[in-house]
Amino acid sequence: MSAAMDITPATTTVELPRFGSFTYAEEEVFRFPWGLPGFPALRHWLALNLPTQPNFVWLQSLDDLKVAIPTCDPYMVFESYDPKLPAYAVAALEIADPGEFTLLCVMVATADAEEMTMNLMAPIVVNLRTRQARQVMLENSGYSMKEAVPRKASGEAVGGAAAATSSQ
Repeated sequence: MSAAMDITPATTTVELPRFGSFTYAEEEVFRFPWGLPGFPALRHWLALNLPTQPNFVWLQSLDDLKVAIPTCDPYMVFESYDPKLPAYAVAALEIADPGEFTLLCVMVATADAEEMTMNLMAPIVVNLRTRQARQVMLENSGYSMKEAVPRKASGEAVGGAAAATSSQ
């Protein structure tokens, strides 16, 4: 076998203040060409699934390692969620097929985690093929930016889903 065929992807290891040492490959990075509201200069992010929080996807900034945003698959909590994505978002993210994108919604919790809300009004749309993403405001929807997340019985996962969130 030639040396050219035995090349493994280069990896980078970073020390994340919230999550500790983490190693990733460049092809795992999601790009937000338009930034995120409140973080316009942060364009490079990782989607982290933690064994201790299987129902959440943490968006970890690579441009500012102190910034990590908790998100969740909205369908795990609100099965009837039915957002109508604006045409500009579909075009800007070059979404050609419904199977090539996923949605994440930002979560906010009180310090004691007694109350949690999910931003259903402005989901993050992630093109899994191009690895580009954008948070978009839904037009003419009745969804809230602070939709209360229903509490579940002890031991039951958010939204009643027992399975871990798949890698984004």
